[in-house]
Amino acid sequence: MPTDPCAQPSLMHPDQALPLLLERVQPLTETQVLPLAQALGRVLAEDQAATIDLPSFDNASMDGYAFRFDDLVHSQGQQEASLTLVGSAFAGHPYAGTCPRGACIRIMTGAPLPPELDTVQMQELTRVEGERIRIEAPHARGANVRRRGEEVAAGTQVLSAGTRINAAEMGVLATIGVARVRVYRRLTVAFFSTGDELRPLGSPLAAGQIYDSNRYAIQGLLSRADVDWLDLGVVADEPEALRQAFRSAAAQADMVLTSGGVSVGAADYTKQILEEEGQISFWKLAIKPGKPFAMGQIGDAIFCGLPGNPVSSMVTFYKLVWPLLNKMQGLPQTQPLLLDATLKSQIRKQAGRVEYQRGILSRNATGELEVTVTGAQGSGMLTSMSLANCFIILAQEQGDTPIGARVRVEPFNSVLC
Repeated sequence: MPTDPCAQPSLMHPDQALPLLLERVQPLTETQVLPLAQALGRVLAEDQAATIDLPSFDNASMDGYAFRFDDLVHSQGQQEASLTLVGSAFAGHPYAGTCPRGACIRIMTGAPLPPELDTVQMQELTRVEGERIRIEAPHARGANVRRRGEEVAAGTQVLSAGTRINAAEMGVLATIGVARVRVYRRLTVAFFSTGDELRPLGSPLAAGQIYDSNRYAIQGLLSRADVDWLDLGVVADEPEALRQAFRSAAAQADMVLTSGGVSVGAADYTKQILEEEGQISFWKLAIKPGKPFAMGQIGDAIFCGLPGNPVSSMVTFYKLVWPLLNKMQGLPQTQPLLLDATLKSQIRKQAGRVEYQRGILSRNATGELEVTVTGAQGSGMLTSMSLANCFIILAQEQGDTPIGARVRVEPFNSVLC
């Protein structure tokens, strides 16, 4: 395999590594057509234009009375009129007659506006006097009227390829009458853990053994990323078992994801089998928790190897794997929301790596953003992720940070929330 330009002894900043990692993956091209009801969470594979105007007819934006603005009588600078009530219009049941001059109709929100009328006054600013309706001054002609096509004109693009179909997009597509949509097929990610020390839940622990938490965290992350996943369990540190696991995973999935066995001094067979079965590069990143990360290809599948420590595994997934999954799904790359907050607890740090400390972001009594660390920040302390709602991002060259300092925070997105 050719020498990888990123496999260097010095640590690489994660912001430099991510574009290089993204170059190695391509979006899916296979598509399918689904009923709209089955498309939630999927990614549009083609632009979607409106086939009708939105709204498709002039209608009232609130309950009230519809009339001609010119029928108002000007008196001492105020506009007012007493109009004759001649009928009603409801959503789905338009007024069928003609409204003569000096008349009005009762109209409900969403009901079509007769073509000869141009203004609606909310019912709270009217007085009913038998069959006469006294209209108090509206602000302007056309008040409380939603005009045909004012939101979207027929033929206008409303959603672009690469848009994830969430609840709002479901509603938009339904509003313009789209019954079936073309989407990219879902990604499949196969994952497993390695390590003889790992034990399944429900089994007793012998000396030196731990429960396998990473697979459950990874399952949650993958579910939040809207991909299909295959949990292949725990694979023992035995060459042929690992070889068969990698081959099986690559044959079933678009990406193979593992946790553990990618650190420089790993005393197992994972790295050896990876190099024999695929094209793998081992990266040393200036990120904490994290640093060891592997990426490459096994068969037709992309491979990503996460560190074994639980928090390191989640952080590297969030910062490195999740963007790769987005690109593979056809989603555009987005920049995370970054905020400045006042630090309410001291942080000790050595320069050398970008740190993603787990924090709790809140507002004080005056509305200013404050953040405090969740407690001890060891890479094996998974409770720090459960307590947190943001990362406190400390720059590579940054050292100890005192209480009261302004720090950069990144609120968790939907993958971690």
